[in-house]
Amino acid sequence: MKTRPAGIGSANADWMGSLPSKLSAMPLKQLAVPGSHDSFTYWVDVNAPVGPDQKSYVKYLATMFSVVAKKVMVKWSMTQNLSFKEQLNAGIRYFDLRVSSKPGESGCEIYFIHGLFGHKVRDGLLEINAYLSSHKKEVVFLDFNHHYAMGAEHHVYLMNMLQEVFGGKLCHNCTVESVTLDYLWDKKHQVIVFYHHPSAQGVPIMWPGNKIPAPWANTTEPYKLIQFLETTLKERARQGSFHVSQAILTPRVNTVAKGLVWGLRNYLVERNLPTIMSWVQAQRPGADGVNIITSDFVELTDFANIVIRLNDLLLSEQGAKSR
Repeated sequence: MKTRPAGIGSANADWMGSLPSKLSAMPLKQLAVPGSHDSFTYWVDVNAPVGPDQKSYVKYLATMFSVVAKKVMVKWSMTQNLSFKEQLNAGIRYFDLRVSSKPGESGCEIYFIHGLFGHKVRDGLLEINAYLSSHKKEVVFLDFNHHYAMGAEHHVYLMNMLQEVFGGKLCHNCTVESVTLDYLWDKKHQVIVFYHHPSAQGVPIMWPGNKIPAPWANTTEPYKLIQFLETTLKERARQGSFHVSQAILTPRVNTVAKGLVWGLRNYLVERNLPTIMSWVQAQRPGADGVNIITSDFVELTDFANIVIRLNDLLLSEQGAKSR
């Protein structure tokens, strides 16, 4: 059985429900919320074909050198070690989701994907719903931002699935500024779904992608990443949207070639985490500060705790204003 890093437990299982009333009354867009990047990649199916999200040369290599190529792909496709439930227990409340049908498969089944296929989406959603049913004051953001090999029937299938699984927990699309934890608790809403596809237009429980911008630095260099995060925070819209700061580095083809046998975690993430986490610790939430922050391998540091604790700064600011 795979061992878990020390310190990963359920200390943050109910952190939203434990916030002081001053914070639960503030718009969620002003709170600091920990999230995970490519949240579902803790398991990928090496026996399935390479996903349609990959470039043609990757598909070719995987076909020619199937076993070896896929073993390498696993090391570079996996960005998380923890399951949805484990991430939720650790305090993660934003999930970055990429989905696809399996070309050639009959029916409309949808899977998570990042280079290789992962679990069925339904299984992941059921796991999240079970958690929320026993943690009534916790709220999650589900960001469906990439869809591959999906026709109109697949989108209908997925949106119906979301309604079937979450039912009344789904928050209707509304003014972002009106969404506080108090508001959600009163309505018994626990799930905000963002669906980046035109097929979701006019569906009341699907929030458009433009209400949760997530600028992507697309760099392997931590200092360029930090510069990008600072710039995009300054440009953050004051009204009408949440905001995701993607505190992640992205491998390029030559990065993968140099660190072929090491993989994303060992070659790129671990060595740069101290620099990235120093930036995270120095942030503050609020109308012009950070909102959602995402990371790879959220268990490698005290990531979720550090982000959650940033909310204490809002209390000290309010206290100073009231004096």
